[in-house]
Formats: sequence, C-alpha cells, structure tokens
Amino acid sequence: MLKKLKSLQKNSGITPYIWSGFSILPFYFIFQSSSTPEIIAGITLTILFFIAYRFAFMSKEWPVYVWTGILISISITMTVLFQFIYFAFYIAYYNGNIKNRIAFLTLYIIHLVFTTIAINYTIVMNGDVFLKQLPFIIIVWIGVILLPFNLYNRKKQDQLEEKLEDANKRIAELVKQEERQRIARDLHDTLGQRLSLIGLKSDLARKLIYKDPEHAREELKDVQQTARTALNEVRKMVSQMRGIRIKEEIIHVKQILKAAEIEYEIEEAPLVNVSLFLENILSMCMKEAVTNVVKHSKASKCLISIVPFANEICITVHDDGIGMNEDEDFYKGSGLQGMRERLEFVNGSLEINSYQGTTLKMKVPRVIKQMEKEESL
Repeated sequence: MLKKLKSLQKNSGITPYIWSGFSILPFYFIFQSSSTPEIIAGITLTILFFIAYRFAFMSKEWPVYVWTGILISISITMTVLFQFIYFAFYIAYYNGNIKNRIAFLTLYIIHLVFTTIAINYTIVMNGDVFLKQLPFIIIVWIGVILLPFNLYNRKKQDQLEEKLEDANKRIAELVKQEERQRIARDLHDTLGQRLSLIGLKSDLARKLIYKDPEHAREELKDVQQTARTALNEVRKMVSQMRGIRIKEEIIHVKQILKAAEIEYEIEEAPLVNVSLFLENILSMCMKEAVTNVVKHSKASKCLISIVPFANEICITVHDDGIGMNEDEDFYKGSGLQGMRERLEFVNGSLEINSYQGTTLKMKVPRVIKQMEKEESL
C-alpha cells in the first residue's frame, strides 16, 4: 500500500493537493455570506457540481453537452452569488479531456464566453470584493483559455504515440513473418534441391559401384561438389540472417570494387541511433547496387555516398558506365525489383537516373528509437 502511495505521488506530483485545495475553497466563500438560505444554496450547488463533474467524466456522446452545461451553469451561479470563480478550472480541465474535436471546440467556446461574461458582470456588480481577487481571476481566465488546448493536444499526442507503438509492433511481426517466409523459400529453392540431387546421385553411385566403378567415382565427385555448394549457400544464408552493419558492408564493397579493378570513392557520414534492421536493409541494397555496377555497367569509376539527414538516410551509388534502361532492365535479374521492395517495406524509395552512367539513390525515413526507462519500486 505504501509503495502504491509513493508511486502515485511520484507520477502526479502536487496536482492532487492543488485539486484538494480547490475542493475546499468554495466553502470558504460560501460561509462569508450572512444569509442562511444563501449558505444552504451554496453548499447544495457545490455538492451538485462535484456529482455532475463525476457523471460528466463517465458520459459519452450527447450527454457530454448536458453535463457540461450543468457545470457551466453552476460555475456562473457561484461566481455571481459568492464571487467564486475557481470552478472554471475544473471545467477547463474536463474540456481538455474531451476526445471529439467538434464537442471540444463547441464546449470550449461556450465555457470561455460565459466565464468572461460572468467575470465582467461580477466586477460591475460586486467590484470591491471581486477585485481583491484580480490576480487570481486573471490566472483562472488564462487557464480557461490555455488549459483545455494543452490537455487536448497532449491527449492527441499520447494517442498518436500509442498508435505508433502498435504500428511498430505490427511491423515487427510482419518483419518476422517475412523473414520466416524468406528463409523457408531459400531453404526450399536452394538447400532442398541440393539435398535431393545428393540423394539421387548417391543412389546412382551405389548401383554403379560394381557395374561401372569409374562412372560411380564421377557421380561421387558430383556429390562432393554439390555438398560443398550447399554448405556455402547455407553459410551465405546464415550471414544474411545475422544482419550486417553498413560499416561492415562497406569493407566488402571495397573488396568487390578493387577485385573488379574499378576505382571507387566512398563518402561516409556516421549513422547514429539507426536500428540494425534498417542498416541491414540499406546494406543489402547497397551491396546489390555495387554488384550491378561490377556485372553490368562496364564502369571504370564508382562513387558511393552515405548521407544521414534529419528525417531520412540517403545512399547514392553512381557509376560512369553504359547506363541502363529501367523499363527493360527492371525485371532482368539485376535485383532492382528486390531493392525497391525492400525499401518500400520500410517506407523508403529507389530513384534511378541513367544520365552519364547510372545513379541509384536509396532513401529511407529516419526513425530514432527512444529508449523507455522503467523503474521498479
């Protein structure tokens, strides 16, 4: 129980004490009156206000207007009869928690207008008494103007953050499903075929080992070569599953370009707060782009630029080769379709320009993950 109380105090700060003070304050103003009927009326209105306030938070749709109207009426009555303006704070706080935008704006304007009228009327009718509270009245009036918008915007932001968190969870699940499907597809298309071939050739070699030993020896050599190929493919798949950082991929890219005798220049800016998943996608796309340069471009120079902007990360791969026709080469095994699909999966884009060589520009939105700190009590 003590831990819960400490947690509540830590999360809410001094807010409960402020609202408690406001709850007791109306009775001070009520008992300033010398008329017993007015005191009874004031106590009754105060009790009704808190009951209506409770029902207002529980209501939805059209009852919101009814309960808010009752609250505003009681607040104006208390202002005129007892010079107690502070119920307006309660109503401003409630208005800020209304989710419907039309209801929020309607009740906000009504409350502001009637509160302003009540303040001016009370100043005219009970100027001396009311003006003694002038600094607090100004604070209340400013609160009526600003507090609802502040709370409304904060609620909207919290809702957007919740939706973003849900979307990130769904994306993470989709990524896992996509990765599982890719692994299953790769295993079926590569390793499955290799193992089937090994089985067939092994059966053939077993049948030929006495009839035609030389032929059986050749079949076993094929089995050995197929097994090595399958092992290399498995290693390649595991390497892709592990996830590669851009710095690691740049080392491989340099080796590829150097082996192809292509001059290269790499402009790299450090990437900060970028997830491994995003870097892995960019690394695969950059590797595919460089592979195309080596295989198809007939280029002598290659320029790679990695630039992180405030809202996105841009990687540009430019070569001085023969260029390409995007419409013709897109589906010819150059990997452009796969690159575009990977980038679109993270809301990125691929731009292709074939002027004076080929330029591939890959862009992905930059999402900085904020670490949530959890404290255990």
